[in-house]
Amino acid sequence: MRASDLPPLEDGFSDGAWSDVIQAVEGTYAELVSYQEQLEAQNVELDDLRLFLDSVFTSVSDVLVVVDRDHKIVRTGGAVVKVLGSGHNAAVGTDVSAIACDSDRARLNEFIDHIIRTGKASNIEINVKTEAGFTPLDLSLGPRLDERGRNRGAVLVGRPIGELRKAYSDLEASLLALKAAQGMLVRNEKLASLGRLVAGVAHELNNPISFVYANTHALEKYAGRFETYFEAVENGAPRDQLIALRSELKIDRAMKNLRSAIDGAKDGAERVRDIVEDLRRLSADGTGEEVSFDLVTIARTSADWVVRGTKTPIKITFEADGLIMAIGNPGHVQQIIMNLVQNALDAVADVAEPMVMVRLSEGEEQMVLQVIDNGPGISDDVAQSVFDPFFTTKPVGKGTGLGLAISHKIAEEHGGALALHRGEPGRTCFELRLPKDQTS
Repeated sequence: MRASDLPPLEDGFSDGAWSDVIQAVEGTYAELVSYQEQLEAQNVELDDLRLFLDSVFTSVSDVLVVVDRDHKIVRTGGAVVKVLGSGHNAAVGTDVSAIACDSDRARLNEFIDHIIRTGKASNIEINVKTEAGFTPLDLSLGPRLDERGRNRGAVLVGRPIGELRKAYSDLEASLLALKAAQGMLVRNEKLASLGRLVAGVAHELNNPISFVYANTHALEKYAGRFETYFEAVENGAPRDQLIALRSELKIDRAMKNLRSAIDGAKDGAERVRDIVEDLRRLSADGTGEEVSFDLVTIARTSADWVVRGTKTPIKITFEADGLIMAIGNPGHVQQIIMNLVQNALDAVADVAEPMVMVRLSEGEEQMVLQVIDNGPGISDDVAQSVFDPFFTTKPVGKGTGLGLAISHKIAEEHGGALALHRGEPGRTCFELRLPKDQTS
């Protein structure tokens, strides 16, 4: 604005006064222009922020719903359409409780009122309506604050947990299947160990059974003699004839041998009974709760059966003082010990003076069993893999590669440990640790 553009000066108005007015107008105009530029810049920033928020709302993988103090939906975003379906009940202006099933509506409203009243965030689980029916939704509720910090409603962020629960269910089923497979491997490995003992078991049973058979055959022969003699007595044979018959049938000798034959048959039958009982305990699948047991007895029984199945029996030395009471599953512990002893016997098969020792001792919290042999030893490279499934140094057909892996797992499940130790030079030592029976 120029001075020439102004109207003529009225009387009493000086040129200086008009100049001040013009300067004031020009200053105000400049401020307005500056304010307009700032406002336009802020509008651009606001548009950018709005676009950014829209992209965030759209990209969120959870259900996002914003409500006012009357529980009316003012905005939605995220996976609303994906979760609730194209015909969802989360339209702007509707009551948010419409997304929930009838039984959860009141509870959802109570939680929103609590958020608006206290401003404290909370979590609930509700069932929401979808095109496929109802699905569980894990909702996180927080306050909706304005620029002055006043609570204007609530923000609901929900994540569907139906698929997550299904995933957990599938995972649990897979875990159960894995445990069943592991149990099957344990039983199969035990059966494989028993298979190696069949020849020894047959030999062990054949000896006492043959003993029983021989003695019962003798008893049958003696019974026939007695029947012949007593039949003559009943028929009233004369004394001279009975004396001759007694001598002919060797009744006196049969009477002396009768008790021996009975004792022999009884002893053989008891040996068969003991062998069958040991075999029954050994072949048990080991299921059931953990109990207190003498580790020395279990170790001797397990080692004895392994030796029985060995073609060239080797005497196993035991070192133990008194009872070594441990807590665990005796059937599964037998499996570990049998495997360790069998491996030791295999290791010393070609040694000129083989030595296998089972050493048992008592620790502060655990019982310790060591199986030591003087075989060729285990190299550092092999030592790193001895507990890996299907790893074996034995020839094809001589080992499954599962024995030590399963034994290691069983030891861990008992709260113990199985490890390879570097013992004395020229010796290999596997050490089994089991929980100690603190009540003994």
